[in-house]
Amino acid sequence: MGRSGGLDFMWKKEIDCTLKSASVHHIDIGVREGEMEWRVTGFYGWPAVGDRHLSWELLRLLNGQSDLPWVCIGDFNEILFSTEMKGGSRAQWQMNNFQAAVDDCGLRDIGWKGYPFTWDNGQVGEANRQCMLDRAMCTNSRPDIFPYAKIVHLDREWSDHAPIKLIFDKRVTGVEAKRGFKFEQAWLGEEGCEEAVWRGVSKGRGGLGEALKHCARELQAWKKNGI
Repeated sequence: MGRSGGLDFMWKKEIDCTLKSASVHHIDIGVREGEMEWRVTGFYGWPAVGDRHLSWELLRLLNGQSDLPWVCIGDFNEILFSTEMKGGSRAQWQMNNFQAAVDDCGLRDIGWKGYPFTWDNGQVGEANRQCMLDRAMCTNSRPDIFPYAKIVHLDREWSDHAPIKLIFDKRVTGVEAKRGFKFEQAWLGEEGCEEAVWRGVSKGRGGLGEALKHCARELQAWKKNGI
């Protein structure tokens, strides 16, 4: 659209991609990898607050067009929580509307690494505003399709937005990504759980963070080896 914006989608020729639909606010692509098929949508939310409801209508419309595992990534021009903004404030109803659309679509945020705020208004001092407007989300229905997916916030240079990079591979910048530790409530009733926790706490002499890491390791060893 001249020199003022627009959407572009590019892929390597060896990747089997099919255009599903497109507008000035989205590009929806089907991806086939062997027997697995999923879809990715590049999304650009309406920038004006008065038009923001159109973003959520489009998100719900896209959600209803397929039951394939889905990744939706882009500039949503909105935040989900007040902690995603630095400087200034956001009306709660704006965030509530975004949250409702995300819930209706069964989407979950993909974890990210880097500086949290992807947009900066370029002002200094008290006038500076920063937000996490750019993100990637995927459907909860098939989390096994994207077990290692994560977003990396890259450095912001010439734009007011920082580029975000979605990585699906097990290896992120040469380091294998590991599944995050998850404590199961049912463990509390099992023999040996409490002892594993106390072993971890006793090793964590570097503060709470170290204690939690040791607790996770002890619990994982307990579940795997029964110790």
